[in-house]
Amino acid sequence: MTQIEQLKTKNLAKKDKQGMFSGIRLFLGSLQIRYKFLISFALIFFLSMLLCNLFIYVYVRNNIEDRIESELTNTTSMIYNMVNTSVNVSIKNRLRAIAEKNLDIMVELNRKVLAKEITLEDARKRSAEVILSQTIGASGYLYCLDSHGDVIVHPRAELIGTNVAEHAFVRQMMEKKQGYLEYEWKNPGEETPRPKALYMAHFEPWDWIIAASAYRSEFTRLVNVQDFRQSILSLKFGQSGYAFVIDRDGRAIIHPVLQDVNILKSPDLPNQYLKDMMERKKGRSVYYWKNPGEIRARKKLVIFNYIPEYHWIVASSSYLDELYHPLTTIRNVFLGISLLCFSIMLAVTFGISRTITTPLSRLMTRFNTAMTGDYSARMESRFGDEVGQLALYFNRFMDQLETTHRELKDQIRGRRMAEREGIESRERYYLLMEAAPDPIVNYDMKGRVIYINPAFARVFGWSMEECQGRKMDHFVPDACWPETKIMIEQVRTGQGIFNVETRRLTKDGHVVDVSISGASALDARGYLTGSIIILRDITRSKSLEKQVMQAGDRERMNIGQELHDDLCPHLIGISGLTAVIRNDLKSRNDPAADLARKMGELMEDAVEKTRQLARGLCPVHLVSHGFQSALEEIADQFAYYSGIRFECRMDEGVDILEDSCAIHLYRIAREAVNNAVKHSNCNRINITLTRDETDSLIHLTVTDNGCGMNPDPWNRGIGLQIMAYRAKIIDAQFNIETGETGTQIHVILSSSDPDKKQTPADQN
Repeated sequence: MTQIEQLKTKNLAKKDKQGMFSGIRLFLGSLQIRYKFLISFALIFFLSMLLCNLFIYVYVRNNIEDRIESELTNTTSMIYNMVNTSVNVSIKNRLRAIAEKNLDIMVELNRKVLAKEITLEDARKRSAEVILSQTIGASGYLYCLDSHGDVIVHPRAELIGTNVAEHAFVRQMMEKKQGYLEYEWKNPGEETPRPKALYMAHFEPWDWIIAASAYRSEFTRLVNVQDFRQSILSLKFGQSGYAFVIDRDGRAIIHPVLQDVNILKSPDLPNQYLKDMMERKKGRSVYYWKNPGEIRARKKLVIFNYIPEYHWIVASSSYLDELYHPLTTIRNVFLGISLLCFSIMLAVTFGISRTITTPLSRLMTRFNTAMTGDYSARMESRFGDEVGQLALYFNRFMDQLETTHRELKDQIRGRRMAEREGIESRERYYLLMEAAPDPIVNYDMKGRVIYINPAFARVFGWSMEECQGRKMDHFVPDACWPETKIMIEQVRTGQGIFNVETRRLTKDGHVVDVSISGASALDARGYLTGSIIILRDITRSKSLEKQVMQAGDRERMNIGQELHDDLCPHLIGISGLTAVIRNDLKSRNDPAADLARKMGELMEDAVEKTRQLARGLCPVHLVSHGFQSALEEIADQFAYYSGIRFECRMDEGVDILEDSCAIHLYRIAREAVNNAVKHSNCNRINITLTRDETDSLIHLTVTDNGCGMNPDPWNRGIGLQIMAYRAKIIDAQFNIETGETGTQIHVILSSSDPDKKQTPADQN
């Protein structure tokens, strides 16, 4: 056959297949609804029953396997623990008996010492001879230590008198002195440590700790298999499943049929599975097995574990044919139920399809009538099922058609009126914005300007054309960005901001003090569409506040100076006169001398309190010695608090020449130190004053290593707010960094005239 003929044959076969599928679709499409129901339900029923039966069969099978495997695993673990427990009890009892027997010997010898029948030295020598004459197993032995870890008696003579407390188990012996102990030990010449056990008894009169020790591997002969053989053989799994124990040589230590038979050496028994179990030591195995006397080999499930100390394999087994026997019954029951249900489904499908197709035919007739324009056609609804509801909905639909045209006209008329009212509302809104005396900005969700009112252009200098559709990041000073980001986040979350004082730049670079309020803008559905921000110009009020603050500081300085220069000398003079009077009265032995002494002490307290009050109102060191000396005086004033170390570090040549600026910085530093001492639970406070030569900025920091403070800037106390306010008055940046390792108050001040406003050009 040529290649062309092969292609023709393939095309014909493809066309025949397509024609067959087209014929099937055409046949199914032309069937009545009742037959479509029948075919669909039959196919769905068949697939559903098949999947359901398959799922149940697999689920039951897996559940049976999991249950029996879990039972076998638990039984294997129980056998494993039973053997280990038996051995541990044997080891403990044997060592305890040896240790307590030697303790009894020492008690008897000590009794003879007390009766002066022998000397203490002879008694200890005899005890050592008795202890060294005994061995436990092949390599176990007895030895004695005192409560300090010094070796008293030991088979290795070179260890006597040495201290072995560096070993962990020896420290446990020194602590417990009585009881059972397990540990790992490696003798000289051995490559790896081996598990070892000891029982110790304390002979208090001599302070000897008697230890009987042996390696666990040497106690296998103490295990009495008969103690637990019947318990293991009594375990049954199914009809003929059982548990067994085999040693590393292949000998059946416990087995219901092959007791004491070496399976590896028996030619009649399959032993490959046992070799696999010996190699893996723990796990799960499935193999075919036939015990002597059985007709055929059956598939078997075994869960096994390994006891390394005795090289035993403990296992639990069950035959799979006994596990899966209930599945055969379940399968036959499912087949019978499926056939019965399929027969019932055929009859029910024909009856149900008739109740659906007949009303549908009537409904199609009514629709044809309605298409001609006759909306009076109705269906009779006699039943409350879906077909009856369909007839009811058809009747409602026909009723609705008669009123739809009228309602559409009413809706169109109402929408036009709403549009006109919306236009009027927007016009009133923009008129209000235009007439507002404070600058107002409307932003979208991306921070771009939608609208600015004339007041904004008048205060900041930018026109609507310059701002619309652009971001206004350039009119926010760099120092104000942290608080600006917080305000932006509050507006985005719908919280709003109210009278937050900050600064903004005008178009020509001047700094304007503003009070910002704002809220989120929502659409008709309540979704965020942007924000509306009001920036009230408070430059003049801030200037007045600064003047009031400076006037108050000057008055405090004057009052403090008067207290220091006028009142203090008067009080000191009175104190001197009081001392003269006291001496005069004392020389005459007048009892009033004590009263004069008390008056002198009270006058000295009054002088000291007046000086402290004067320092608070007028920092003397700041006036007479400069700002750095005033900072050091702050540390000296608070040095009386115990447990707090103060450190002051200041660059040479850094000082604040402007009096008002220095006073504000001094009060910020004093308040920061006061807060740290009273609230931070710190033990170190650092005060630093440095100058950054790159940008000529002066940095004042007060740092503590305490517990930190609330990081939310809006929940801080009045003291921190006053500190921030003072920093703003002198055009300084005020930053707070807080955390679990402490808090830092950081003030950044330009070394130029603080009263001079900086423009962006100056900052660059």
